[in-house]
Amino acid sequence: MKPTRIAAFALATAAAALAPALLQSATAAPPQSPYLQDPAGGDTTMKSMWTKDEQHKVEGQFRFHPGVQYKTVTRPGPAAAPDYERQAPDPKTLAWEPSYEFAWAVSDSTVVKKALTVKEGEHPIVVHAVLRTSKGAKAGEVRQELTGKPATGRAKVAGGKRIACDTGKYTVEWSVTRSGYGTLTGSLGWDSSCEQYRTAFASDHGKDVVGGTG
Repeated sequence: MKPTRIAAFALATAAAALAPALLQSATAAPPQSPYLQDPAGGDTTMKSMWTKDEQHKVEGQFRFHPGVQYKTVTRPGPAAAPDYERQAPDPKTLAWEPSYEFAWAVSDSTVVKKALTVKEGEHPIVVHAVLRTSKGAKAGEVRQELTGKPATGRAKVAGGKRIACDTGKYTVEWSVTRSGYGTLTGSLGWDSSCEQYRTAFASDHGKDVVGGTG
């Protein structure tokens, strides 16, 4: 294996090391997960609501993926091995590129209200999220109308917009709607600081880092 490939492999194997730095204590997903979740918990933890007639229930969950991005530069090897080149992250190119993940579950009562339910059929699902600055300005937004979806499902939507590092604290407002049943809403906070990544990049000249290139 060539020296540059060895270095690239070492970089890849360190990919999980900094994931906890993305977590916020109040709304964090389980440790080692590079996303924030509302409501906090695992895959099956959801917010829920019943229709007024108690015949139908909608459940929803939201995950915010900050999506750190950076470019790499070629670094020369030490004096004893100048040919040992490696790709190292360039801290000057750090940025965020968020994506938004939604989960839903639609239940219908059978025989006994709320007590006996089924999850079946196809459903129209609308997912929506807005990323706002600390002053309330809209920094990003996604909205999709998903038709013919199963009663339980999950969808991830790319934000398509980069957010600069260290631009303050943000709030993500989200909703999952099943037409005719109801709309679930929620929000969570996110800090855009990239300090943890800069520290990792500076450690041993960028050998022990995580993330992806973009």
